[in-house]
Amino acid sequence: MASHRKSRPTGTRVAGIRTPALATAALTSVALLSQSANAAPEADDKPSLEEVEKKVDDLYRQAESATDKYNAAKEKTAKQRKHVDTLLDDVAERTQKLNEAREELGSFASAQYRTGAAAPDTATFLLADTPQDYFDQTQLMDRMTGRQKVAVDDYVTQQSETMKKRQEATESLETLTDSQDGLRTAKATVQRKLAAARELMSKLTAEEKARLAAIEKEKRAEAARKADELARQQAAQQKARDEAAQQQDSGSSSSGSSGSGSSTSTPPADSSYATKADKALAFARAQIGKPYVWGAVGPGSYDCSGLTQAAWKAAGVTLPRTTYDQVNAGTTVPLSQAQPGDLVFFYDDVTHVGIYIGNGMMIHAPKPGTYVREESIFYDGESAIHSVVRPA
Repeated sequence: MASHRKSRPTGTRVAGIRTPALATAALTSVALLSQSANAAPEADDKPSLEEVEKKVDDLYRQAESATDKYNAAKEKTAKQRKHVDTLLDDVAERTQKLNEAREELGSFASAQYRTGAAAPDTATFLLADTPQDYFDQTQLMDRMTGRQKVAVDDYVTQQSETMKKRQEATESLETLTDSQDGLRTAKATVQRKLAAARELMSKLTAEEKARLAAIEKEKRAEAARKADELARQQAAQQKARDEAAQQQDSGSSSSGSSGSGSSTSTPPADSSYATKADKALAFARAQIGKPYVWGAVGPGSYDCSGLTQAAWKAAGVTLPRTTYDQVNAGTTVPLSQAQPGDLVFFYDDVTHVGIYIGNGMMIHAPKPGTYVREESIFYDGESAIHSVVRPA
């Protein structure tokens, strides 16, 4: 009887019903849910768009800071190289003079050898490692003629000065090497920061990039609003100053006609600064559209401090190369009293600068990938403004 039993079918039963397909589907769903659960933390680890934007901005700012260090190292290296070149030229000239002095002493030695005269041993003197010790030991100078004494004095002087200059040149070359190492380090830092920023941006989707562009548009609109607000404030202050000056002039005239009272006249406005500022701004405007390139000072491209330096140079004013030196190259003025031509500095570490053109606007070289342009001084928010400096 048992041999006639049918074998139990494989598969699972649900409520007495055999459902192998449903079981497989269930297992697949469990696996997918498990994968989703495992993938969830990875999705949570992805930075938000705002975090990416902040990180990119921070990297660009760090690159600007490193650029300033690079600019300073480059300027220092150039000065040291020039100093070394001057020293090497000096050493070469002194070596030539030393050789001439040695030849003159050699002529005395040759004459002594030809005549067999019991004259001072000039040849031995020339071969001595330390001529001064030779003097002390042999009292050579006491037995020399006038011409010989002059020749020996000249030789000793030339030798001493040449040795000093050679030592100075050696030390300067070592310093130059250190500066060149610092220059390479600063350059590598800039490149590393920029590469990191580009890598972050490359990972954004087209949708994320579009959202970033929308955020930037909103920021520019807010910056323009703040610039208009500052322009109205400055216009109101200027109007008040003009009215006060007119009243003072009127009061001075009345006092003068009555023969009583005293007043002080308002000093005339400094037109020389405005003239220089006009030249600086004309130059800056002519650079609009040229690319930002870190470390560049023109004429085809600029970084931020390279642009301001070149602009004021066109007006006959020499500014230092870096932002943290330019910020000390003039008189600090309140933002409300900023005039065209003034330099506007940004961030606590003073890593960016633009040239004010009035009405809350400036011309600046923003960052890599951008071009020299006009922009609100509030482009990165009011809190980003560090100070305003009048350079001349």
